Amino acid sequence: MTHYSFECYGLAFFGIILVRYLVFAGGTQLVLNKLFGATSAAAIADLDGCPGATGTFAGKIWMTPATRRDIKLSIESSIVFALSAAAIASAYDAGYTRLYADIDRYPLWYLGVSYLMAIVLQDMYFYFVHRLFHHRLLFRWWHCGHHRSHQPTPWTSFAFDPLEAVAHSVFLVGIVFVLPLHFISLMAILSTMTIWAVVNHLGLERLPANFPHHWCGRWFIGPAHHDLHHHQTGLHYGLYFTFWDRQLGTQSPNYEQEFANGTH
Repeated sequence: MTHYSFECYGLAFFGIILVRYLVFAGGTQLVLNKLFGATSAAAIADLDGCPGATGTFAGKIWMTPATRRDIKLSIESSIVFALSAAAIASAYDAGYTRLYADIDRYPLWYLGVSYLMAIVLQDMYFYFVHRLFHHRLLFRWWHCGHHRSHQPTPWTSFAFDPLEAVAHSVFLVGIVFVLPLHFISLMAILSTMTIWAVVNHLGLERLPANFPHHWCGRWFIGPAHHDLHHHQTGLHYGLYFTFWDRQLGTQSPNYEQEFANGTH
């Protein structure tokens, strides 16, 4: 198997990650624009979730200051994720990780089991780290950039401050040293992360009133669940599942009742 330098891996992964973001986020935003047309000024207002910031903007969703800022942060995050991916690839070449390419090393059913294990562990890690980011001593430096888009859009899906991107990368770097993962399972995890992040940031203001939230509302996090987090930052910290929010009291007390009443 051919091995490459850390720098070569880094450049290649940066291109892949950035293109993936532009295709998924940009493509989803384009579909929203085509399907639902122009949105209200409130939906695209450049409201800022960080202390002391002001300013609003009403125009096309592609051209708001919030959109440009989200893309800039996402490019910076792509650099962090690319460096992390390069570190994983280099460690794999050196034989240090538990990644494997031989599909016969474990039973085929383990592909699905290892994927689910990683998703559950990532959800737990994300909840507690995300909640920590909202501590008043950390928020401005670690998580403020993501919340500057008070009305989330698909462009917000990977808009992280550099320190937050590092924290998210820590899980991915760590898991390959702990859990045996075939490259198929690893790609499935990364794809799930990307798709879920975009879906969670569709933005309720951009969706029609009859958008079907109910299929994921009680147990899985979707745009209705995460949109509330961007408006009430003390609630809804989860990534994939509502489990930790429900167990630790950070889910809106009215959330499940609203689903039962069909208001989402």
